This record gives sequence, C-alpha cells and structure tokens, in this order.
Amino acid sequence: MTNFFFQFGQKLPEYEIPVLNERAIRASAGILFFLGLISFMNAWLAGNFQPTRVFVVCFLIEFTIRIFINPRFAPIMILGEWAVRKQQPEWTGAPQKRFAWGIGFVLAVTMLYLMVLNNVIGPINLVVCSMCLALLFFETAFGICIGCKIYNVVNKEKAKLCPGGSCKIPANQMPSVTLAQVLSVTAFACAAAGIAQSIYSTAPRHAVEFDKSVAGQPVVPVDPAEVERCKVPDFAEVIGHAEKWKLHNNCK
Repeated sequence: MTNFFFQFGQKLPEYEIPVLNERAIRASAGILFFLGLISFMNAWLAGNFQPTRVFVVCFLIEFTIRIFINPRFAPIMILGEWAVRKQQPEWTGAPQKRFAWGIGFVLAVTMLYLMVLNNVIGPINLVVCSMCLALLFFETAFGICIGCKIYNVVNKEKAKLCPGGSCKIPANQMPSVTLAQVLSVTAFACAAAGIAQSIYSTAPRHAVEFDKSVAGQPVVPVDPAEVERCKVPDFAEVIGHAEKWKLHNNCK
C-alpha cells in the first residue's frame, strides 16, 4: 500500500526506467498555464494580486503532491489524464520530469515567500511569474521540457525516453528551415506590422477626461505623506512600469 501511494512514475515491463504519460503532462501544463495567465493578467492589468496568491498556493500544493507523493494523485494531473483519456499514451522518462518539476517547486516556494507571506510587490515577482509561465507554455505548446534539457546539462546520466523521441534524433537528421520558409515568415511579419500601423494610425482619439474640479467639485488638499507614498520607485521607471505601479499601490 505504501509503495502504491509513494511512487514516482509507472513501472512498465517494456521500459527500464519509470515512465509518465507525456500527453497527460502536457494537458496539465496547459491547464496550469491558463490559470496562471489569468491570475498574472489580474495582477498586471487590474492591480489585483489576490488571484495570483491563490494560484501560487494551489500550484505549490500540486507540485508537492507530484514530487513527494505520487503524480497520479495530483489534482491537475488527474484533470490532464482525464482530458486525454481517449488518446494513446506517449511514455516519457520520469527522472528528468521529477527534476523539471523540482524547478517549478522552487519557483512556487519563492513566490509563496514573496507574495503570500510577505506581500512583496516588485520586479522580482514579474521575473519569477514570467519564468513559470514560460516553462508551462513551452511544455504545453511545443512539448519542450526546458527543465529536462537542464537535467541533461547537470546530470551525468542523460535523459531517456524524451518526448517526441528527441533524445534519439541525430543532429544531422533534424529538419532544417528552408530559405522559402524564412521568406514566408518575414513577409508575414512585415504584413502584420503594416496592418498594425494602418489600424493604429486610423484609430479614433480617446475622449479628453472631464476634470471634476472645473465643474465646481471641491478640490481635495494634497497630503505630503500621500505624495511621498506614491512616489514611483526607480526600478518601476526603468522597466516602464510606472503607471502599473501606481495602479497596484492605489495611487493616482
């Protein structure tokens, strides 16, 4: 019973190492990416960090179960397995996935300490959140496990059973990009830039905001302490985050 609960990966007779279903992993990464992007946009655009704090705690619970108990009992992994239940499993090596998820676990602990426990708001949050979203996006969109590639760099024993058979493909047999494809992408990028320029140049101007003080509304006296509190820090100015910083800190 203990082995059933505390087990990382399935042991199948045809494979020499424990394996995991890559299709379920990609599906669960897509679910996490979707939820993470929603919470990130709430913080970035609306200044509401509560969804991000909830996501960080849930993310940490998910990866704690995956790494230290059993991926089969992790809630998001269960949803991922259910989503691809009618698809043929694609087995991938479990050791490199455990290492990759360990990176996610460390990022989640960092965000828990910063955002949930200490309510820290700054560029470090943006960097860590962006890293998490990037890792999840590459996993779900391209089937590229960046953590697994780091595993190959730091581990003497290279990863086996990589997604899509990427471990076995010789470098000289990888498909190359042709000149015609490069020209196609370049033409598309130029066309998109031209369309964007045309649309932005013909967009209607925003209406000038009405100044309530002109309409006879009382003017609120300026509080020096409030002015000092709402002084935009240098890091926010450097990264072009001044307006968002004011929004996050309820400053006008």
